Amino acid sequence: MSVIAIFDIGKTNKKILLFDEQYHVVQEESVQLDETTDEDGFPCEDLKALTNWIWEKYWQLIANKQYDVKAVNFSGYGASFVHLNDFYKPLTPLYNYLKPYPENLKKKFYDTYGGESLIAKQTASPVLGNLNSGMQLYRLKYEQPKIYEQIKYSLHLPQYLSFIVSARAATDITSVGCHTQLWNFKIHKYHKWVYDEGMRTKFAPIYRGDNIVHANNDTRKIAIGIGLHDSSAALIPYLSAFTEPFILLSTGTWCISLNPFNHSLLTDLELHQDCLCYLSYKGTPVKASRLFAGNEHEQQTKRLAAHFNKAGNYFTSVALDEKILNKLHTAGKATAGDNGMMKQSMFATRDISAFENYEAAYHQLIADIIVQQVRSTKLVLNESVKRIFVDGGFSRNAIYMHLLAEAFPGIEVYAATVAQASALGAALAIHHQWNAKSLPDNIIDLKLYSVAHSEKA
Repeated sequence: MSVIAIFDIGKTNKKILLFDEQYHVVQEESVQLDETTDEDGFPCEDLKALTNWIWEKYWQLIANKQYDVKAVNFSGYGASFVHLNDFYKPLTPLYNYLKPYPENLKKKFYDTYGGESLIAKQTASPVLGNLNSGMQLYRLKYEQPKIYEQIKYSLHLPQYLSFIVSARAATDITSVGCHTQLWNFKIHKYHKWVYDEGMRTKFAPIYRGDNIVHANNDTRKIAIGIGLHDSSAALIPYLSAFTEPFILLSTGTWCISLNPFNHSLLTDLELHQDCLCYLSYKGTPVKASRLFAGNEHEQQTKRLAAHFNKAGNYFTSVALDEKILNKLHTAGKATAGDNGMMKQSMFATRDISAFENYEAAYHQLIADIIVQQVRSTKLVLNESVKRIFVDGGFSRNAIYMHLLAEAFPGIEVYAATVAQASALGAALAIHHQWNAKSLPDNIIDLKLYSVAHSEKA
């Protein structure tokens, strides 16, 4: 069987998936690797364990006579660098992007290069400390100059994953374009500060995400992708299936509204409300806004479970009840203020004992989250968009989907199901390099929630 293998590397789960030529998953394996710590004792990915796991799984796959591996690609989380020396060995731990950034170094950087607002606007990246991966390299230069001098290439994690197998160093446009503060979106090249600091030489040649390198194994020539940032990869199935303008609302710990059809430059207000731009695998800007709603949902459902003495996952059994919603609507809508994006919804300050039962409180939680979600999504919405596709955890939440559809009456709102979206996107990105068959038209399952448009479904 001809297959493409995808390594999909998340912060928690590391997966290897095999897709056949119709993009059905024919094999999947997942592992969770223990974290280690960096030199400061801060938790981080165990790079050696990850490298060994990928190397081992790759060669097991090549030796498996059941499959004819035509191609391999990688999707992984962003904002993480692997710094290689002249012998192509890692020089440092894989630093955690949640590690606090030193204020004195942050001030030095922005004082030198024109201030936070200017840099954020030019690079389409809110000021996020270590989540701006370019700032990690800047930090290394000034805090560990001897290590910095030894760097041959700094590869974003998805490209390092590819390097493990291909031994080819590359820079991918989707990784450079994910809130790194490295890329000037206005002139479509690295920002001036990268050149001023002498860092351009630390980056391997840059490619679009549909590029490949070849590796020879036995008598076979295997197409190996250069890897993709996972959020950008997850958008690819939708870009492959739909040409009319849409927003993808990808829900998980972060709920990210992605609009590949909005190319307007970010304003100061949008940046302050956690908007940013990604780059698609073809190098075009994708305007995005982020909300920490999945994390809040997790925290507040723990609070509900404790108060009402229910199981932690009891919310999965709560059905949509419009009678409850009708009672909550006024309270829910009243929470929408004009004070910019709140870090938490109104629910965090509500008195749970005021609700008669778990079901009523849970409806209120979702109603409060939706108030924020609507504000967040509207930041990237433009007039051409007629569809919103919701994937991830909230797409299976009938209360969330009902309220979202109600909030956007002129737009078709769909719950979308794509099996393994970021892995599938990484496979589709290099479709033309390994698969002679045409793209299947059933890779996305849709459920329409927009009542006003149901006759068009």
